[in-house]
Amino acid sequence: MFTTEVIASLNELETSLYNYISQNGDKVAYMRIRELADETHVSTATILRFCRKLNCEGFSEFKVKLKLHLKENKTITLKNSQHSVMEFFERTLTGNLEENIMKAASAVSEADSVLFIGIGSSGILAEYGARYFSSLGKFSLYIKDPHFPIHANLNSVTIALSVSGENKFTVTHINQLKQEGSKIISITNTKHSTIAKISDINIPYYVTEELFENANITTQVPVIYILESLAREIYRLIK
Repeated sequence: MFTTEVIASLNELETSLYNYISQNGDKVAYMRIRELADETHVSTATILRFCRKLNCEGFSEFKVKLKLHLKENKTITLKNSQHSVMEFFERTLTGNLEENIMKAASAVSEADSVLFIGIGSSGILAEYGARYFSSLGKFSLYIKDPHFPIHANLNSVTIALSVSGENKFTVTHINQLKQEGSKIISITNTKHSTIAKISDINIPYYVTEELFENANITTQVPVIYILESLAREIYRLIK
């Protein structure tokens, strides 16, 4: 509702009005225009100009849009973390997870190095994975920059992390690494994603995706489990 462009266009009085509405939205949604003017010490004309900047014909339309905005942004009830972990074990451990881990471990054990890639929370776990693998004797690097120049024929395996499996930067990075000869192993929430389909080996973990406002807060406990299990299996193979 309050876009960056709209906020930037506000003058001093309109900005003070915006600040008040942001902090008292539930109250403002049921106020009369005169009540809001008295509370914010601005004129009704200022309020109407403010409404027009939000593409509202008047204060009544503004209140309707504000109520919808507040409804969309009400607190979301989050699942218990134990529920997410149990969901992972119930859905995945009854399938072929261990088989996928063994297959991936075999591929990694034959490579000279391991490259980890991922963006956002997946990037944080990719960095963790690189350190964990290196700690167990398999040299690994986390490449953060999807435009990092790579010009070599690699005897490497790339482990790509992505919850959705659709991140365009990770897809671009995978294509670049595939062209340089790197084998691709992906860890995604579903095997039906773009990243899963273009990978040589995919390890899906299947948990219900959770979004909070604009953030993906899907549990990453399964990813940690898979990374650590994979690293330990690689250690067993190379020793």
